[in-house]
Amino acid sequence: MLTKDDRREIESRGITEQDIEQQIIRFREGFPYLQLIRPATPGDGILMPGEDTLDDYVRLYGSLTGNEKIFKFVPSSGAATRMFKELSAALEKEDDEFVKNDAVRKFISGLPGFAFYKDLNIYLEKTGHGIDFLVRSGDYKRIISGLLESKGMNYAGMPKGLLAFHKYGEVTRTPIEEHLVEGVMYCAAGLDMVNIHFTVSPEHLESFNNLLNKLKKSLEDRYGVRFNVEFSVQDPSTDTIAVDQNDKPFRDSNGKLVFRPGGHGALLNNLDSLEADIIFIKNIDNVVPDYLKSETVRYKKALGGMLLSFRERIFYYLNFMENITDPEEGILEEIRIFLEKELCVTSPWGYADWNRQDKRAYLQSKLNRPLCLCGMVKNEGEPGGGPFWVKNRDGSAQLQIVESSQIDLSSSVMKRIFNASTHFNPVDLVCSLKDYKGNKFDLYKFRDPETGFISHKSLGGRELKALELPGLWNGAMADWNTVFVEVPVSTFNPVKTIFDLLRPQHSPE
Repeated sequence: MLTKDDRREIESRGITEQDIEQQIIRFREGFPYLQLIRPATPGDGILMPGEDTLDDYVRLYGSLTGNEKIFKFVPSSGAATRMFKELSAALEKEDDEFVKNDAVRKFISGLPGFAFYKDLNIYLEKTGHGIDFLVRSGDYKRIISGLLESKGMNYAGMPKGLLAFHKYGEVTRTPIEEHLVEGVMYCAAGLDMVNIHFTVSPEHLESFNNLLNKLKKSLEDRYGVRFNVEFSVQDPSTDTIAVDQNDKPFRDSNGKLVFRPGGHGALLNNLDSLEADIIFIKNIDNVVPDYLKSETVRYKKALGGMLLSFRERIFYYLNFMENITDPEEGILEEIRIFLEKELCVTSPWGYADWNRQDKRAYLQSKLNRPLCLCGMVKNEGEPGGGPFWVKNRDGSAQLQIVESSQIDLSSSVMKRIFNASTHFNPVDLVCSLKDYKGNKFDLYKFRDPETGFISHKSLGGRELKALELPGLWNGAMADWNTVFVEVPVSTFNPVKTIFDLLRPQHSPE
C-alpha cells in the first residue's frame, strides 16, 4: 500500500505508479530467458578482416569530413570500491594476519610501480612518516588506510576515472585524461573538435568538472584541438524500486521506499540524448599509456570504417525500396542475402512464400534500425558477455551480446551452447544512431524490455531484491543491427583490481 509520502517520492523521481506496479510484477514473475541457437564464432557471425582489409577501412574512416559529428561515450559512474576489495578486507584483520596477507604483501612490494606512489608519499609525510619509514617499520596498515579510507586519499570511495593510473616521468594521468588523449586520435574526423561524453554519479560530478578544468587548456594547446566534454548523470526516472523477500516494497529504517540505480542499461537514456552521427563506446578503465595506444586507435578507426561501409549499403537499399514501391523479386532476394550474409539476420519461417509487398516491408523494418559494430576478443578467462546467434520472437535470428544472467543455465542444451562461446565482449563499440533520412532513432523502440535480471542485496542487515534494466550493450541494443569483429586482446586492458595497474600494459615504457 502506497502512502501519500510514497507517491510524492515516486513523482519526484519522474516515475509513475504504473512503473512501480510493473516492476513488482517483474520481481514476482522474473524475466524470460533468451533462446540461444549457437555461439557466434569466426566465419559464423564474427568477421576476421585481414591486414589489407583493415587498412582499407582505416583509410575509409580517415576520409570523413566535418559533416559527421562523432562522439566518444564513456560510462564512468562506477566507484573503485571493487578495485580495492582485497586490501579493504585485509584492513579488518588482526595485525598478525594482516602482515601475512598475500594481497597486502603484493601491494607493498609493488608500491613503487603505482602511479599514485608520489601523491601517497606526500600525504603520509604530512600526517607523520613517509612510505620508506612505514615500510621499514612494518606499518603497512598506515600506508593502505592512507590510500583507501575517507580520512586519507579516499581511493576506495572515488570513481575509477579520477584515480592516478599511469606515470609519465614525474607526471601522472587519470583515465579521464587518457580518454581525452585517445579521443584526439580518432574522434576529430577532419575538424579540430573532439566530442566526449562521460556518464558520472551525481556526488562526483563536481570532482570530474574540477579535473577537466585543470586539464582542458593544456591538452588543447598540446594537441591543437578543442574539447567539447559533456557530463551526464543517470536519470532518477530509471531507478527501480527494491523489494523484500516477499516481493513487497522494501522500506528503510525511517519507513521510506528504497530505490536503486537500474544498472548500466539505465544509460540508454544518456546515449539517446546525444546529437551525434557516430558514437564510440568504451569503458572508463580500459585505457593504456601513449606508447601502446597505436593498435587500439588503428582498430577503432577500422571499426569506424566498417560501420561506414555497412551503413552505406543499408542506406542504399532503404532509399531504393522507398522509391520503388513494387521491387522485383531479384532485388528483394539480393537485399535478403545482404541481410542474412552480411548483417547475420536470418528470415522467419515461411518468408519464401510471402508476397513481394510483405517481403519489402519486412526487409525495410530489419534494415532501418540502429547499427552497431562490436569488437570481440578471444575468451581467455575474462568475465563479460559473449556473442551469440539468438532466436527472435518473430522466428528470425540475429546476433546479440548475451550475459550469463539472460540464459537458463539449468538447461543442459543452453549451458552447452553458452560454454562453447570462443569470444567475449570487451565493450568496444561504434554505433550509428540516425536513419537513412538523417533522423535520430528513438532507441527505446529497439530495446527488449523482457530482458534484465534480479539481484540480491542487503541494507541495514536486511536482505532485499534489486531490479536491473536491460543492459546497455545487450538487452538495450537487442533489436539493433549488430556486426561482430574480432579485435586483438592487446586492445583490451581493463583495470578490475589494483594489481592490474602493475601489469606491463599499465607501466611506463
